[in-house]
Amino acid sequence: MCLFVTADDPDRLTPINHDLYHSSVDLMKEIEAMVHRHPDKLTIETMKSKNKGYAAEIPVVTYRRGRNNIDDTSKFRILLSFGQHGRELITTEVALRILLILSEEHLLPHMDHASLNNTLDKLVIKVVPMENLNGRRLVEGGDLCERRNGRGVDLNRNWSVDWGKKEKDYDPYEENPGFAPFSEPETQIMRKIALRFDPHIWVNVHSGMEALFMPYDHKNTTPDGEIAQQMKLLLEELNHLHCHSRCMIGSGGGSVGYLAHGTATDFMFDKARVPMAFTFEIYGDEAASSKDCFRMFNPTDPNTFNRVLSDWSAAFFTIFKMGPEYLDETEFHPKSNVDKLVSIDEYLEGYLIERSSRYGKKREVFDLGMQEMRTYFRLFLLSSVLLMFMFCSRISKNKFTRPLVSAISI
Repeated sequence: MCLFVTADDPDRLTPINHDLYHSSVDLMKEIEAMVHRHPDKLTIETMKSKNKGYAAEIPVVTYRRGRNNIDDTSKFRILLSFGQHGRELITTEVALRILLILSEEHLLPHMDHASLNNTLDKLVIKVVPMENLNGRRLVEGGDLCERRNGRGVDLNRNWSVDWGKKEKDYDPYEENPGFAPFSEPETQIMRKIALRFDPHIWVNVHSGMEALFMPYDHKNTTPDGEIAQQMKLLLEELNHLHCHSRCMIGSGGGSVGYLAHGTATDFMFDKARVPMAFTFEIYGDEAASSKDCFRMFNPTDPNTFNRVLSDWSAAFFTIFKMGPEYLDETEFHPKSNVDKLVSIDEYLEGYLIERSSRYGKKREVFDLGMQEMRTYFRLFLLSSVLLMFMFCSRISKNKFTRPLVSAISI
């Protein structure tokens, strides 16, 4: 007896279409070759980190016109991350398409190239084409539903804003936040990139639905103020031009039906002070079974695949052109040292994890408890301030009680 499986069979699992999708190895080889062909526009750096025996590396491609111009602070800076969840292969294909257009090896239809070049002269763009390389390898090995990194942590729950909180429907397989904020080498690397590069715009690219999200993910609200209004206006423009008004717009926490704690975009907006921070969801098949993950998160036919690449690569070039226009002129200036300060908690979490990662030592501070360490640090600061106040008061007292000496010579 023959058993026929139809396309509508709910038990049928769609495999990776290798005619459409690059493997992680082939995709990175193509990007590296492209960078080699265009040294006047592109550079690539592989950043590495390790923690508790788990190592990760992240390639970072920088687009900057003019080999001799390396002053990023005078230009508008954009940071894009793709492939944070291993199963979302389509996002890394969009990253490749964007780089091909930036290198002028692929033309963007209906684009005024003179105007585009004028826009790109003013930008520095960093592209992380595959943030979660270890998780991607697990997907390519057959675990098509894997979204976490190589040791089972969701990288989009491992950031410090509202980290570790769990909703009633919390699923540890899907949303494991790790044993501490920034416990994962991947998030340590991304945090370092963001704080050093100091971008004006951040976009974290995902798939699973069609949406254009702004902060916040961990609560059902959007930020207040003029900058939030500008973010929403930009998203509405993108929705009209490139999403054919299909995309959901708003805060992640208020739009998807659940709150997400410890996300990258909330950190970028709240802690790294990125003026415009977004999460884009570029594709989703609502008809797919929850077990058929490749189909749910990635287009499987050539027409849809090419449409997604065309629509979303064009959307990013609209951001490149319109993003600076939507930001107030004051946002262009480098942030002051005060603006770049992070909280004591942020400093301790980032510094201590980075130190333990660098030297391979057991992270004793976290084993003893971060709360105690924070308390001791605050007491140290308070005592230092009090001692300084007492010292200054004594100097002032001595100054005004000193006997007066006549200024007239005898």
